[in-house]
Amino acid sequence: MKNIFLLLSCFCCFFVLAQKKQKIQKNFDLIDARMDKMPVGFNQSIDSVSNYIKNNFQTENNRIRAVFYWTANTISYDADNMFEVKFDEKLQDRIERAFKEKKGTCFDYANIFNQLATAVGIKSVVVNGYTKWNKVKVDNLSHSWNAARIDNKWYLFDPTWGSGYVINGIFSRRLDNDNFKVDPELMINTHMPFDYLWQLRDYPITNQEFIEGVYAGDNAKQKFDFVNEIARSESLPKLEQFREVSDRIEKGGMRNQHISQAFVYAKMAWRNEYERVKGKKFSEIIDQFNAANRQLNDFIHYRNKQFQPLVSDEEIKSKIQEPRDNLVKCLEVVSDFDKDANSANKTSIDNLKKAISQTLERAEEHLKFVNLYLTKPALVRKTMFYKIVQRPKMVNN
Repeated sequence: MKNIFLLLSCFCCFFVLAQKKQKIQKNFDLIDARMDKMPVGFNQSIDSVSNYIKNNFQTENNRIRAVFYWTANTISYDADNMFEVKFDEKLQDRIERAFKEKKGTCFDYANIFNQLATAVGIKSVVVNGYTKWNKVKVDNLSHSWNAARIDNKWYLFDPTWGSGYVINGIFSRRLDNDNFKVDPELMINTHMPFDYLWQLRDYPITNQEFIEGVYAGDNAKQKFDFVNEIARSESLPKLEQFREVSDRIEKGGMRNQHISQAFVYAKMAWRNEYERVKGKKFSEIIDQFNAANRQLNDFIHYRNKQFQPLVSDEEIKSKIQEPRDNLVKCLEVVSDFDKDANSANKTSIDNLKKAISQTLERAEEHLKFVNLYLTKPALVRKTMFYKIVQRPKMVNN
């Protein structure tokens, strides 16, 4: 009797799960069918496809299904160029080319999926890593897929694997829903991100564990709150984000050439962003210096006119005090900037420091004059204007 009860319970559970799966598949079919009816004119751009999706589907769950279906069912895998790398091609140009030609590699699938998802209002990222076939052999190519937050929960998607397969260099399309909205605990069996943050797991595994087939994760370790970590990372400046990415890649272990190359690229991204930030900061310092220079020029012009029209002593003082104080700030900022600068920028920084210092000396002389001027009676003040003062030159960016 007990065995019969257990058998009936298992049958009921199986029946419920089967019904649930059938209901989900039916919903997929409805969304897919509506995407199949999308007029050809909407296939001209990512914006037009996303507009069709937004106008026809209201929930995040339905929209992300439409994004996955369109990407996996429209883009063909470019097996002929799977090893091609165009270093001179910008990312957006590559995405637009792949979209126009309706073919590309995993990198293109993931980026098109990402842009479509973002355009329809869903938080999405491109995840880079490497994969295993049948949980055994590590692929000889790196791979790209996606993570997206649906109704405040993170899922994983692989539109490339979901679109079909390649045999003997020939791509055959076959939609595979097993790569749609995948639970991270299942995805880790075949997909290993370079950055363990995008395992989306409380107990991420190392590269060595993935290669050896240990997927469970060690719950004896400290729990990794990836949800809050993602939110924290998103709040950081890009420079800090890039640094943390390279740190996490390194921490995961350099176990193959894919990971080593990813680490080099992450460091390069950090360095490029660092140079961009430093260059922007240097331009801002020059702008601040030129603004202080203009203020000083205005004062010199006012002094050459013998402080006419006449204003209060406090206003006269402020006309020279303000540019002088701004020059002091500029000198402090450029000196601090100099501490982290590389040797290639040393000459430019030294020249700027010299220009600021020289201009500050002139401002100090004018301030000294004003301080003395303000101590004198009106009749004596008029006798103090005995020469025309030359204006300092501006610095070009």
